[in-house]
Order: sequence, then C-alpha cells, then structure tokens
Amino acid sequence: MSKVLVSYFSASGVTKRVAEKIANAVYGDLFEIEPVEKYTAEDLDWTNKQSRSSIEMNDKSFRPPVKSKATNIGEYDTVVIGFPVWWYTAPTIINTFIEENNLSGKKVYVFVTSGSSGSEGSFRDLKNTYSEINFVSSKRFKGNESEDEYRDWVK
Repeated sequence: MSKVLVSYFSASGVTKRVAEKIANAVYGDLFEIEPVEKYTAEDLDWTNKQSRSSIEMNDKSFRPPVKSKATNIGEYDTVVIGFPVWWYTAPTIINTFIEENNLSGKKVYVFVTSGSSGSEGSFRDLKNTYSEINFVSSKRFKGNESEDEYRDWVK
C-alpha cells in the first residue's frame, strides 16, 4: 500500500473534519495548510468585495503565505489535497501549497467541501494550471461518508 499524505486547508473546520476521516480511513498522515494569518469571519465574507478572501480570489497571482511547508513530501506516493470551494475553485492558498511542494511523480487526489458546489471546476482549474502534476480524481464530501467510501476513492 502506498504512503498517503492528506493535506488540507480549512477555514471553518468542516474540511479539517473530512480530512481527518479520510486520513483515518486510508491510514494516511495529516498536514494542515495553515495560513500565517488565520481567516476571520469578516475575511471570509464573500458578499463583501473588500473582504480578504474576495481580494485574494480576484487576484489569481496572489499566494497567501503558509506557516510551514510539508518538509517530508518526498516520502509519499499519494497526496490528497482538501479545501472549501471559494468562487467555484480552489482558494489561492492551495496554489501556495502546490508551488512550495514538489508533487511530481505522485498521485494527487482533490477533495472539496461545499454546501452546493461540486469539485469539477476546482479540479479542472488545478489540472490546467499544473499540467505536469498527475491529478487522479476529485470528489465533494459532506463528512458523513463511510470509511469504505473514502478508502475506495483513494485506491
């Protein structure tokens, strides 16, 4: 069985809970993609054009700094990346994570959490932006899936 890293960015705790369940199901290690400056409720207000998340998502070149890099990424064959969907795609902090870690030669799975948006747009955007990476599959999870569902997804 390959060694799996389940990495995630969670602004409100939902994605973290799903990441923990996936890591448990696939016997993977957890890595939090943690911003240097945590997001507040005001930062996440997508209806406010001046909120931090709105400003970041309107500048596709912006890369929020993260607290730490996954220093042992070379040990893993499979990397799962999880995040909440923002503006129908991945938050820009996911680009920070991808660009700071060498994912070449790894199988990369993407999961999202969202009340209504699927994973397809985020997955397509990441595959188009990072065409050299082997993105295998994407899925939206609600957190109520069985361990078998998580395990079957990350084959």
